[in-house]
Amino acid sequence: MFDGTLKTTQDEGSELARLRALYDGLLEPAPAEISDAARVDLDAMARIFDLDAERPAAGVWRDLRAVLTRQAVPLQAGDEAMAPTTPPLTIMVVEDDPVTAADLMDVLAEAGHGVVGPFSDPAAAITAASLHGIDLALVDINLIGDGDGLALARALKETWGVPVMFLSGDVAAAARHARLATALVLKPYGRRDVLAAIARAVDSGAVAA
Repeated sequence: MFDGTLKTTQDEGSELARLRALYDGLLEPAPAEISDAARVDLDAMARIFDLDAERPAAGVWRDLRAVLTRQAVPLQAGDEAMAPTTPPLTIMVVEDDPVTAADLMDVLAEAGHGVVGPFSDPAAAITAASLHGIDLALVDINLIGDGDGLALARALKETWGVPVMFLSGDVAAAARHARLATALVLKPYGRRDVLAAIARAVDSGAVAA
């Protein structure tokens, strides 16, 4: 079961450090300039966290940095109780780490959602999508091999009309493929992060409740 304690691995900490190195110059008294490609990625990252990207880059990064940093530190006692609720959904879980998948299933079931899965094989997930009415799929973007999570997300969206939420520690990779997903849950995550992302997707109309 998720206990709300977010443990940052070396790779996940490095991703946040890389983004800070790239964008923190925007927050200096004399803001640094960023490339057009970096601005495109920044805007895409903001959108998958439901932030307003139609602002100066410094403002976008300030808000996005706060979101990313919040997910990189332990939650305080009682924070988990603040997780928002949504009407019951049928949610597919596609995650190739068995412990993470089991914990995620528990979180969704306790929140009242029906769960399909978990799957570690994209082909099995596609078959299940043809047999069940899926409201939302939670997909590890780095499932099994490079690109497998992306290919699965594309198939779920284009073939079955299933909205996808990425699970990833690689924010920039998720941003580059933001059009495939309704939202991103940044690894490592806790119960509140998962349920809050689902609630945002429902509130925005991206997921029908």
